[in-house]
Parts: sequence; C-alpha cells; structure tokens
Amino acid sequence: MTAPLLQVDSLSVAFGSGAAAVRDVSFTVDNGQTVALVGESGSGKSVTALSVMQLLPYPFARHPTGSILYRGEQLIGAGQSVMRAVRGNEISMIFQEPMTSLNPLHTVDKQIAESLRLHKGLTGEKARSRVLQLLDQVGIRDAAQRLGAYPHELSGGQRQRVMIAMALANEPDLLIADEPTTALDVTIQAQILELLQQLQRDLGMALILITHDLGVVRRMADVIHVMKDGEVVEHGSRDDIFNNASHAYTQHLLSAEPAPKTARESGKPAEIIRGEDIRVWYPVKKGLFGRVASYVKACDGVDVSVCAGRTVGVVGESGSGKTTLGLALLRLIASQGQIHFNGYPIHSLNSREMRDYRNRMQVVFQDPFGSLSPRLSVLQIIEEGLQVHQPALTGEQRLTQVSQVLEEVGLSSEALYRFPHEFSGGQRQRIAIARAMVLKPSLVVLDEPTSALDMSVQAQIVDLLRELQDRHQLAYLFISHDLKVVRALSDEIIVMRRGKVVESGSAEQIVSAPGNDYTKALMAAAFDLEATVSGELVAE
Repeated sequence: MTAPLLQVDSLSVAFGSGAAAVRDVSFTVDNGQTVALVGESGSGKSVTALSVMQLLPYPFARHPTGSILYRGEQLIGAGQSVMRAVRGNEISMIFQEPMTSLNPLHTVDKQIAESLRLHKGLTGEKARSRVLQLLDQVGIRDAAQRLGAYPHELSGGQRQRVMIAMALANEPDLLIADEPTTALDVTIQAQILELLQQLQRDLGMALILITHDLGVVRRMADVIHVMKDGEVVEHGSRDDIFNNASHAYTQHLLSAEPAPKTARESGKPAEIIRGEDIRVWYPVKKGLFGRVASYVKACDGVDVSVCAGRTVGVVGESGSGKTTLGLALLRLIASQGQIHFNGYPIHSLNSREMRDYRNRMQVVFQDPFGSLSPRLSVLQIIEEGLQVHQPALTGEQRLTQVSQVLEEVGLSSEALYRFPHEFSGGQRQRIAIARAMVLKPSLVVLDEPTSALDMSVQAQIVDLLRELQDRHQLAYLFISHDLKVVRALSDEIIVMRRGKVVESGSAEQIVSAPGNDYTKALMAAAFDLEATVSGELVAE
C-alpha cells in the first residue's frame, strides 16, 4: 500500500497566547484525489490550508500539536529553502481574494511569468508563450491583449482566473483551492471546474478544495471533511456525506438555502433611481500620439429603474458590465446618459454637489478585504459615514448606532475594536454591509454581497437584506453571479452581456422561462452544473 501524497495528523494551530483556532485535525490526500474541507466562515478551513503551505505568520502562529507530511517529508518547521522549492512548484494555492493576493504594481504577464522563471527557468518568448497558454486555459478572451494589464484593470472574475493560471503554471502535484470559484459567474464556474477535473486526469494532480458551495463539493469531491469551530465534526465519502449525514451541523449545512421570495403586493411604488441610455466607454489608444483606435464598451445604452422596497437583480458573466452599471448610477465613475434620483436629475452634478445625495445611496463592494481599511478598527470603519453625514452626533450616539447595526448583521459588539484582518472573509463582508446600512439609505447597490459567504450565512444575509428592505422600503440594485441568491432576493432581473441588456423581466419569468439563448445558458449552468454550456457563450 503506497503512502499518501499528503498526511496531516492531529494538527492544531494557535495564534499568540490565545486558544487554538484549529484543533486535532487529521486527513490524508492521495495522488489524483479531491479532498474537500467545508464549513462556515471561521471554521478553520483556510488556516488548515495555510498550515500545509506554511504561510501562517510565524512565530505568532504556532502548532501546539500535529505533523504535516508531504511525500514523507515534514513541512512543519521546514527551512525556507525547502519551502521555496515546494511552494508554487509541487504544491500551489489559489487564494480566496484575488485583488489582495495579486501585486497591484505588476502586470498579469510579469506575475504569472515569475513562477515560471523561479521554478522552470523559463524567460523571454518561452515564458510569454506559456503565459498565453495558461490564460487561454482559464477562459480569458483576447489573452494577448491582457498581458500588460494590471489587476485593477480586470473584473473580479478575471482576477480570479489569473490567480488560477498562476497556481497551475508549474503543473503542481497538489493544488489547494481556497474558494476557487467565489468570484466567478456560473458559466465560467462550470468551465473552471471542468478544467480542474481535466488537469487532474491529465496530470494525476491532487486537490484540496476549500469551499462553502456545496454544489461544487457534490460535483468535485471524493472525500469530505466537515469543519466547525476549528474541529472536524464529520468526514466520509461524497455519497456518505450527502446521503447519510449523521452530525446535526452537517445536516444544517446541507439544508441551508435562501428561502424563495414571497410575492409583492400589486401597485407601483415610488421610483428611487432611473437610468436612461447609460454608456461607459473606455478609449483604446494606440500609437505615439495616443490616437483613439477603438472603445471598450463596458456599458452600452442600458436602461434601468429601481423602486422603493424592490430589488432589481443584474446578472451576467464577469466583464459583462454589471458592476460598471452600478458604479455609473452612483456617479462613482464617469458615464453618459440620464440618471434621476428621487426624481431629481443628478447626471450633471459635480462631486461637491453629489455629496448631499451620498448618504441616501450606498454600495457594498465585491471584495470586503480590499474595501475595508486595514488601519481602522470596525468601529472607525462603520462610524466614518456618520461622522461625514451626521456631524452633530456625539461619540456615544455613534457608538450606539454602530453597535446596533453590527448586531443586525450577526456580529457582536466585541468586534468593535478589532481590525479587518482578524475576521474571516464572511465576517468582513458583514462589516461591509453594516457600513452601508448604518446611514439608512434609500438605495443600496449590492455588488456580489454574498460571494464570500458560506451557504448558511448567505441565507441569513438574504433574510437580513429582506428585513431591512421591508422595514425601510430600501431599493436594491443586486449585482451577482449567484443566480440562486438572485432568484431569492429579486423582483426583476436584467441580464447583461458585453455591456448590453440581452433580456429583462420579472424574476420568475427570467428564471423559469428565459427567451434568450445566453440567458438559457446562464440558467442551465446555475441550476444544473452538469449541463453542457456552449463555449461561445462562456468565453470572456
């Protein structure tokens, strides 16, 4: 009987003098096998994965007990020369948050080629050819034109795919994928999962899959370990876990799903915001004198209206213009077209004139870690808007309001004086939601607000957003690639592709009876991961 590729025994992880964040975790990974670690945010999944790569902040982080053997060699306490040879070459990792994992000062080409140079000695044209091949593999359209792009010039999904290309560059024997499809739309998610499975078959690559998406786990995993509060509470084969789960927590995860949206009362509520013929075109300049050769039409003639107490869902693949539309309506980027907020035209207002409207229109960004200042405490982050828009409030009054909104999003007042890096991805997203809600706006643009959340917390956040909407008659523009969540929250849906609206209508009609072929492909990928999706439709 051959030894496993990776063997983790009785692993514990503690930070500083505090209690262990991971306790007595054991599992093995064989060649070509997929092992899934599932559980809610803060359960210890990512800490366990970072321990395998020895990427925790040592010596602040320590292992009171346990061992990690890779091909029989102990990784805990291994020297830097050993780990440099292993990381990115034999073991690679796809991190959860691509915007903070990619270097903002380096181009896509340079970041992917760096690993090829260090481990394979590839430089020049050979490295460039390999980078192009990798970008094409992960579904980035016009890869040659993306080589010189910086992370901020890419959509969230495109950044995630660059991360995947970097991890796969040296064809590792073990790939650790920490939420590898979190930022991806449903069709590209299906494509990436198929790519990972193909690479496993071709290379015999093993995979540790960390995810809150049980649909991905059902498709990919051979063995599942369910984690809660730093411990493995149940493990078994995929069929055992999905068909015969014995632990109450596992059963809770499997049953967690946002409840269907109840029908709204008839009648036309007040219109909060309306956009007409919204256009955001970015010039592509060429030549010595910067001549405009063409335009990237990120948003091209879009009409949208959102009413009080209603939610308009905006869906489409990464790069389709969803986020651009939201930012244009908020006047956070320059656009053409007419925008009316509460009946007043705001499309021609300057930044100073717009300040009077900012407290009534808020946004929750896609990447909670990137949008929260690492230098500010939770209290400082959330009260900042109150200080700007309600300067008459005392410090005690601000503290009271911040404590109340934290409780609404499921965090205790103990979080007030902690910093973003001390929270899990899902907890950081709740802080971002609290920051938007504390001003009690009339319009909230929600840009992938549940993408970083596990299934059970998704359901809680959806319920919270509904409750806040009903209580304050909030208007939501809900941008997401998770069509199950969109269906649960939206009254209307508009489907975007390459900057244009290809279909719009009631949520029920779009989900159950789509008329456009592209919409049909999205729905097939969202509600049946095994469905075959046209490559032409998913290419980006």
